[in-house]
Amino acid sequence: MDEARIDVTTVEIIGGAEAGRLELHSYDEHWVSAYLDHRRRIAEALSAVRTDIEHIGSTSVPGLAAKPIVDIVVTVDDITAEEDYLPALLAAGYELRVREPGHRLVRTPERDVHVHIYERNAPAVGEYLLLRDHLRGDPRDRALYESTKRELLSRQWNDMNEYAEAKTDVIREIKARARAARGD
Repeated sequence: MDEARIDVTTVEIIGGAEAGRLELHSYDEHWVSAYLDHRRRIAEALSAVRTDIEHIGSTSVPGLAAKPIVDIVVTVDDITAEEDYLPALLAAGYELRVREPGHRLVRTPERDVHVHIYERNAPAVGEYLLLRDHLRGDPRDRALYESTKRELLSRQWNDMNEYAEAKTDVIREIKARARAARGD
């Protein structure tokens, strides 16, 4: 292995756990323009690297209430070759938040944009897109997901990761219907 490669075997959360007030906002068309602005910023920063860039998460689903955090997924050829992408993203104004096996997360200092970096063809990317695309086309599952998020956000959370984990069962249900609908 090249010495410059980062061999990550544990999760590193830069800055530690963060408590925060989580709240849902009604769908805001500004989220699309924010995604497009950051897509352009990321593409320019990573112009020397082969990438795919997609808008994911609730802000990518028209009509769905969401936390006002635009999630973006970027794929690279080798996640361990941080020298190929991380310095450029940091220079573009993003901050490293998470380093874990197969995944990096950078975000804006304002914490309103999260950029998830994965290796090309990582299963997680397909899962994000499966959920996004299904929610865009299925009003019943979109309503179920929103009502689940509203119920969970009525509780106190010490960390956003705990809130995210609490949504797992309903997300699995929705993705199972999405797979069935597309014939998987």
